[in-house]
Amino acid sequence: MKFVYSNHALEQIKRRNLSQNLVEEVLKSPESIISSGNLKVFQSVIKTEQSKRFLLRVFVNTGKLPATVVTVYKTSKIEKYHEGKI
Repeated sequence: MKFVYSNHALEQIKRRNLSQNLVEEVLKSPESIISSGNLKVFQSVIKTEQSKRFLLRVFVNTGKLPATVVTVYKTSKIEKYHEGKI
């Protein structure tokens, strides 16, 4: 699936000190995908160089062509969101 980034998503990637490459890795090979209508959340647990773990969540509007990444964030609340909650 081909993706484009909204301006908001690009701003969030920069503001949260994430790399676009990391986001694309999650989009290519997510640990899980949660769906709610046209909104899908691609997510994976990421381990930093300091051995900290966080869940990277990439929200995609699949109702648009091409699919549009609308926002991105990371959270340390892995169990809360990894259970299928948007």
